[in-house]
Amino acid sequence: MTIAIIIPARYASTRFPGKPLVKIAGESMLSRVVNIGRQVQKSYPEIMLAVATEDQRIADHCKEIDVTCIMTSDQCHTGSDRVLEAALMLENTPDIVIGLQGDAPFIPLHVIEELIKAFEKAPEAQVVTPVVSLRWAELDALREQKPITPFSGTTAIVNTESQALWFSKNIIPAIRKEDDLKTKSEFSPVHQHLGIYGYRLETLKKFVSLRHGYYENLEGLEQLRLIEHGIPITAVPVSVDLGCVQAGIDSPEDVERAEKILKTMAV
Repeated sequence: MTIAIIIPARYASTRFPGKPLVKIAGESMLSRVVNIGRQVQKSYPEIMLAVATEDQRIADHCKEIDVTCIMTSDQCHTGSDRVLEAALMLENTPDIVIGLQGDAPFIPLHVIEELIKAFEKAPEAQVVTPVVSLRWAELDALREQKPITPFSGTTAIVNTESQALWFSKNIIPAIRKEDDLKTKSEFSPVHQHLGIYGYRLETLKKFVSLRHGYYENLEGLEQLRLIEHGIPITAVPVSVDLGCVQAGIDSPEDVERAEKILKTMAV
């Protein structure tokens, strides 16, 4: 089983142009993500690592931080389109492709390792992605964040077979008798999705060939296309430290929040 970690890093973001190059506590966000991939390579030396971009400014930065960069089309509609294009340009075509988002600087190393293990344990798995059960304090923090940046933070519904039933930028599910639930567990029933996907290459090819889904367009979540077309997504439960659940940088406001997280982690 050959594996590639590909980091799609698009410069021309509509909401936040140039965000892969934004500095977080003095280091570019892309550099922080690349370092996560390098940590994975210490445990899995055979894994290929590359950045996929459409912009020369990001390619130039990749030279500065000494990581392989693959120039892709500026017509890629989603990160997964870019990941596939780059994967097919690698010298050795991988069986498994992990798309590590270029705006996800807080993904812990063990999360990616859990995705790799999920493929090893379940040869039938087509797509794997991590979810984390939110503690009540983390759920409250997400609720406070939503009025400010409503499209930051994705939640998921997972069934008893660890299959993802739905994803939303809203907080799902709605919770009745919340106070009663708090007395029974420190964890809420809300799962937050961490924006990493592992695909079998043939499934990724199929995915990008499908027409975009109705709900995918409404929510702005490409993974809903998989669900709308009946492709199962295996939700891999992972644990992360309190305060580190926020995985993505979608707006300038998120950068300030990210720097606060880094200060908390340093304490």
